[in-house]
Amino acid sequence: MLKNRKATARWFHAFADETRLAIIERLTRGEQCVCELTDILEAGQSRLSFHLKTLKDAGIVTDRPEGRWVYYSLSPKILGEVEEYIRSVKESHRDRKVTSCCE
Repeated sequence: MLKNRKATARWFHAFADETRLAIIERLTRGEQCVCELTDILEAGQSRLSFHLKTLKDAGIVTDRPEGRWVYYSLSPKILGEVEEYIRSVKESHRDRKVTSCCE
């Protein structure tokens, strides 16, 4: 069911923060410049950089430098893997009978 527990743990760690969820929600609209994210989220540059690094390390976002700015977008590949993991957990749970260890 699970190919790489470390990667999966990084995904869920990245999802477990309101600011990072706000970044992800914003990126569902498409690629965003870091300056746009700073303004919209009313976050300081260092705080935003910390959260973007966490998302990038988990593979959830990718970055693209252009001149002096960096543009961020969601990684469809990783989001598909997250979706597949959740689907496999759901299917495994649905297919199992609930039993008690004390029967």
